[in-house]
Amino acid sequence: MQSIALSESHILSIRTHAEKTYPEECCGLLLGQVTGDVKTLVEVWPTNNAWSAEAEDNWPEQKGLTEKRRYAMSPADLLKAMKDGRDRSLEIIGIFHSHIDCAAVPSEFDRAGAWPQYSYIIVSVRQGASEDLLSWSLDTDSNFQAEEILVVESTQIKK
Repeated sequence: MQSIALSESHILSIRTHAEKTYPEECCGLLLGQVTGDVKTLVEVWPTNNAWSAEAEDNWPEQKGLTEKRRYAMSPADLLKAMKDGRDRSLEIIGIFHSHIDCAAVPSEFDRAGAWPQYSYIIVSVRQGASEDLLSWSLDTDSNFQAEEILVVESTQIKK
């Protein structure tokens, strides 16, 4: 089983971003390092939800859905995070986003856009308050499997 190691401050950062963006979905990147089956999160990189009519053009079956039910990241945000990470020997190890007033379980839309090497942290936000926070990764059959979250002290994370 794969796992992701992160600190309480990382969890707080994700929850805070999700609550601030409610009632729209939040999103962001997870920068860190991979050693064997463990991804170690070093930095939470919140981004703006760039879901728009342009994003809908790439997902015609999602027509009419808004930032309350979908998220997208701008190519500029992705490129900036990749460059910043590379400069610090970090890589994008995953993506986080929120689910509004529903469970922290991946949707078919989440699966269709997922990459197998990434962790996908989903936080459920109900009535503006974050609840469940779960991590997922794709298996070899492109199905999401729960990923173990290892909460570690900040001092155990090498920056």
